[in-house]
Amino acid sequence: MHPCGLVLSDHAMGDRVPTQPSGAGYPMVQADKEDVEHLGLLKLDVLGVRMQSALAHTLDEIDRTSGQRPDLEALPDGDPATAHMVAASNTLGCFQIESPGQRELVSRLRPDGVPDLIADISLFRPGPMGTDMVAAYLGAREGSEPPRLPHPDLAPVLAETGGALLFHEQLLHAVDTMTGCGLDRAEAMRRALGTEEGRREVETQVRSLMSERGYDARTVEDTWRLVAAFGNFGFCKAHAAAFALPTYQSAWLKRHFPAAFFAGVMTHDPGMYPRRVLLNDARRMGVRVLGLDLNASQRHWGLEPVGERWGLRPALADLGAVTGAELDHLLARRPFTGLRDLLARGSLSREALDNLVLAGGWTPWPGSPAPRAPRTGATSSCTRTPWPRPSTGAGTPPGSSPWTRPPRPCPPGWPPR
Repeated sequence: MHPCGLVLSDHAMGDRVPTQPSGAGYPMVQADKEDVEHLGLLKLDVLGVRMQSALAHTLDEIDRTSGQRPDLEALPDGDPATAHMVAASNTLGCFQIESPGQRELVSRLRPDGVPDLIADISLFRPGPMGTDMVAAYLGAREGSEPPRLPHPDLAPVLAETGGALLFHEQLLHAVDTMTGCGLDRAEAMRRALGTEEGRREVETQVRSLMSERGYDARTVEDTWRLVAAFGNFGFCKAHAAAFALPTYQSAWLKRHFPAAFFAGVMTHDPGMYPRRVLLNDARRMGVRVLGLDLNASQRHWGLEPVGERWGLRPALADLGAVTGAELDHLLARRPFTGLRDLLARGSLSREALDNLVLAGGWTPWPGSPAPRAPRTGATSSCTRTPWPRPSTGAGTPPGSSPWTRPPRPCPPGWPPR
């Protein structure tokens, strides 16, 4: 079952293909993704991207704390501050451009806005990377080298990207230009490149059609190498544009509203890095990371004023072993005045209470008894062995190892009772 494939049809779909209930109870066609097209049905892949939820949470926090809500659909393209941040590879948490490889690429590309991000996302794919289109694109973009073209006939097709073949649309026009096969047949060739057998058939067709049109052997070879490498997975420009928009939106929010941005990222976890890395990045950007607090933390990560800056408060929902019902109960009965009050009204399980204390969510309230100090003067028969240190081996008694040392007694009061 495809996790995000939707088939669109009118009321006659049941006459074309049988359906059955899926595990979630939705009707599912009894045909794979290729067969539904042969049956004349329209298939769409609707992707669910957690970054969209992170952006929505970011906007909610900005609105809650400032009364203003940025319009992400009307952001100024080419914002200098955002461009500087991206060019510095400060893109952890940003959609599509946070991986180590992408951070290296954006430091070279230095994208100014959405158009450059479209090219960046399309370049970071096996097809363009396999033919070193990154160097070709950057060289043409910076004017350091002329476009690398198999033949001047491809100049109008690849002018948009400086001679680099980045998009599916360019591939179709390039094949049509060099072979005269038409865009419909070029699309069929592009799809066939996905299999080894199809690749051999396409190579035969391309070489034959180009030879019939009078191209020399060197041009035929260079053109086929370009087409074959793109078959390793390139990008449709519309797809890249759909990815570039939330990429720019996430980068803009991180630059101008870092605390709210990290609240969204920590709540919905859309990226690839562990939370400690993201929290260190937040601190580096001037965001103060606060501790978990039973009376101050909300259900999700949120903002709190700390002097003239905003602090980032962890979420109670992230506590392990705390069920949704227990969380609702805590939020409805806050504030708690002490540990006895929490035990009486919190209705937490033992495991949930332990996790709350271990995570630092409960700190002694005013008037709470201080923790009992360890007993002094106590002795223990236990011994501990320090980290072994190698000796030179000289004078080592027979039967002993130079990596061991005699144990020494534990200090008074150890272990604590």
